[in-house]
Amino acid sequence: MNILVSCANGSGTSLMMMKSVQKAFKQLDIPISKIEHTSLAEGKSNARSYDMVFTPMNFVDMFDEAKAKGVMIIGVKNVMSDKEIMQHVREETDLVK
Repeated sequence: MNILVSCANGSGTSLMMMKSVQKAFKQLDIPISKIEHTSLAEGKSNARSYDMVFTPMNFVDMFDEAKAKGVMIIGVKNVMSDKEIMQHVREETDLVK
């Protein structure tokens, strides 16, 4: 699973969210091949290279092009919540049986 985590500037929020995603995937026993965090501008242009993108809820629409290409886009309200991320992965993907 190749994952991109993207926020406005690609520094603080996306780094914290990346740690939450890693924790959630570890608890769900889903392997991550590659995970990176980046700014929205860079994320929008690179999103098609990933299987899944995590971003704050208010930026989800910015990834419509990647979504149309089959990339799973997941909006997160609380970027620090691995529990919220686990819930999204359970509900919006078929990765958890």
